[in-house]
Amino acid sequence: MSAPLIMGILNVTPDSFSDGGKFSGADGAIAAGVLMLEAGADIIDVGGESTRPNAEAVPVEEEISRIVPVIAALAARGAKISADTRNAATMAAALDAGAAIINDVSALQHDPASARLVAARNCPVVLMHMRGTPATMNAKAQYADVVGEVLEEILRRRDAAIASGIARENIALDPGFGFAKKGEQNLALLRATSRFAALGHPVVIGVSRKRFIGQFGGAQDPAKRFPGSLAAALFALSQGAHILRVHDVAETVQGVKIWRELTGTPDLSA
Repeated sequence: MSAPLIMGILNVTPDSFSDGGKFSGADGAIAAGVLMLEAGADIIDVGGESTRPNAEAVPVEEEISRIVPVIAALAARGAKISADTRNAATMAAALDAGAAIINDVSALQHDPASARLVAARNCPVVLMHMRGTPATMNAKAQYADVVGEVLEEILRRRDAAIASGIARENIALDPGFGFAKKGEQNLALLRATSRFAALGHPVVIGVSRKRFIGQFGGAQDPAKRFPGSLAAALFALSQGAHILRVHDVAETVQGVKIWRELTGTPDLSA
């Protein structure tokens, strides 16, 4: 993980906060994924359930039907796919369809069967910090020390994953920007990226188009938050982050190329 990777966000949902409905059909989502791949995405993160604040849960069968055709088609084109899901049955279906990574916003807490599944499949997993559920998380954004508490809680989930049989080297960590965090709390976590990187796991940074980017950057429309998103992402890279989860793949790839030239960071994908 000595060079940054770009994870493109592909939401096959009607209600995601930024691009809900844009790729709600399989054909449109596949075409968008191909464009991300051609633009330089190292990973494509395919999700079929919105986890925006106050989002309602999607039946597992519907989530599977949304993402499996997209994953299968993109994997057949050589894409490295992560499945953005918190349900064990969806994880299994996604891996069977060609996904290589599981990205769980609940850090394997939502579904009791998920940790055993990931351990049995021996696949990489992203453990994200969140309190509560998408429907309740905003009310749980109460911290005396947001950085210290998030570090403690995410390490607890890391240790639980290892205890379930998941290999330490298969675990990446995501501080969970915007998930049970508001405003300045997100900035404090971003400033502390180096402390997460020091834990010895790849760190995933997902700040793309988030509400706090609009709040501090003066952009109410999520689609107009790319400049602030890139600034935050490049700051995170300078603090030791490894993977950027983004909506704007081509633009982020260009920004990272310049960052790499200026910092002397090698391009391992070349």
